[in-house]
Amino acid sequence: MQERSEATRGKLLKAAIRRFSRYGYDATGVAEICEAAGVSKGAFYHHFPHKQAIFLELLEHWLADLDRQLEVIWQEAPGVPAALEHMAHTAPAIFRTARGQLPLFLEFWAQASRDPVVKKATIAPYRRYCKFFAALIRAGQAEGSLRPVDADLAGQTLVSLAVGLLLQGLLDPRGTDWEQAAQGQVSIVLQALRQA
Repeated sequence: MQERSEATRGKLLKAAIRRFSRYGYDATGVAEICEAAGVSKGAFYHHFPHKQAIFLELLEHWLADLDRQLEVIWQEAPGVPAALEHMAHTAPAIFRTARGQLPLFLEFWAQASRDPVVKKATIAPYRRYCKFFAALIRAGQAEGSLRPVDADLAGQTLVSLAVGLLLQGLLDPRGTDWEQAAQGQVSIVLQALRQA
């Protein structure tokens, strides 16, 4: 019974990703998600109280995986510059995971501008990543591998770079090799941050 329930939940999440990515949040209703998943509305409401709940869970799932990857990289790297380089080298995997979902990220940002609940759910991870990268910069300064700079500003810069790359990848997916661009851009930032 538990396995069937989890399978239904998984179908709903996959259908929601497809629908929100293709048609947007406002044009996608519970009925369309259920039809795409091949389940009843009752099954939907068994798992989610409303459309917004499934929308926010999609964001949480993707970010939870990203959080795990970043934390593992930081813990396993021999130093902060190596951690940042490794994070840039994971960009291909992140872009592969996100490739079909990039329009969904745009939907999160668009909804955040109109809906206070979505805004809160979207701004919280943004702030968390800014703090994560600021802490990483401070750790590099403490180990002597990075020069003294405003760590909070450097953290915001790294997050801005990541968000900008995702947005560019959405707007012009074939404009360049975005995975290679991520590695090159982090390399430029690292050159500026490294201790002389």
